[in-house]
Amino acid sequence: MRYLHTMVRVRDLDESLDFYCNKLGLIEIRRTENEKGRYTLVFLAAPEDESRARADKAPLIELTYNWDSEEYGEGRNFGHLAFVVDDIYATCQWLMDKGVTINRPPRDGYMAFVRSPDRISIELLQKGEPLAPAEPWVSMPNTGHW
Repeated sequence: MRYLHTMVRVRDLDESLDFYCNKLGLIEIRRTENEKGRYTLVFLAAPEDESRARADKAPLIELTYNWDSEEYGEGRNFGHLAFVVDDIYATCQWLMDKGVTINRPPRDGYMAFVRSPDRISIELLQKGEPLAPAEPWVSMPNTGHW
């Protein structure tokens, strides 16, 4: 398992980029705009991590800007921690065997969510290409929030 990023929801992307880049000195590594989902993702790295981050070898901060306005209550603006895993099915099964609820099962062979005891969302992503959809994951419903 390798730590990927921490996601933070932002209300004003320009204001947030001014803070994180112009004031804290972080560097924009990449940006994704999703018309269908109506959001923009901006990934930032510390200056000393820039070259490693561009090679996908350093953790990032993910700023998530939802185009439709939403007021984030206390703690709602913090999104999740993300880790890449070698085998998402084996990882989820191992967690389930340890009593962890899989809140968003890896039905797509690529992404799952669990929560810490303090209800911090943890995103698990399959390393490389998604695995072929497989049971019991394909039929497993979402549970709770993530």
